[in-house]
Amino acid sequence: MDKKVALITGGDKGIGKAIVEKLVKEGYYVCFTFLRNIEGAKIVETNNKNTRAFQCDVRDFSRVKEVSGMILDQFGKVDVLINNAGIVRDKTFLKMDRETWDVVIDTNLKSIYNFTHELLPIMINEKFGRIINISSVIGIKGGFGQTNYAASKAGIIGFTKSLALEVAKNGITVNAIAPGYIETDMTKEIPDNIRQELKKKISIGEFGKPIDIANLIAYLVREESYYITGEVFNINGGYY
Repeated sequence: MDKKVALITGGDKGIGKAIVEKLVKEGYYVCFTFLRNIEGAKIVETNNKNTRAFQCDVRDFSRVKEVSGMILDQFGKVDVLINNAGIVRDKTFLKMDRETWDVVIDTNLKSIYNFTHELLPIMINEKFGRIINISSVIGIKGGFGQTNYAASKAGIIGFTKSLALEVAKNGITVNAIAPGYIETDMTKEIPDNIRQELKKKISIGEFGKPIDIANLIAYLVREESYYITGEVFNINGGYY
């Protein structure tokens, strides 16, 4: 197979959807996961050739194993893995129950173990791989009422840097992207008065767009990016 194969978790909307669309334009076969947004996943499949959607709870290791197997049965390999799926459940720590903590850690952080553990051996066998994990500015700077989200996104950075050291010898790079405030369904829930205050802290003065993340990913997954690994790229418009 000449074309490279990419898998994006959470590819039905927002940043994930932009990554799917960008990599299709770059000539990849693109598989992506979604959880409940069946209609959105169908739209992405319809509007983009060479895509296939898989309904998958990324927290469920047995389902991840099943989906990975189906992808490998069809394509024989996965060259690019974008661990993008994530959620927020904001509460101040003293009010945060265990379920609210667990669901964010399991979705944002444990899911990265699930898919990477299944697909990394294939990349090692192919002597090529690109793994990109989507962290967040909150994982670097913290966020009020976001101890669970910040912990998960900071954990992604540690995972990225450590795995990069382990697999560099196999022709595999592992990098992370830490987006700032990007126009997605997640940030649309931010009240307008808080949005305006946040924009005052962004040097460019506005929220970013999902394509801003996808454009960098399109470069990082290429063969010529082989010398970039273990890095965290901040895309935040100069947020301070």
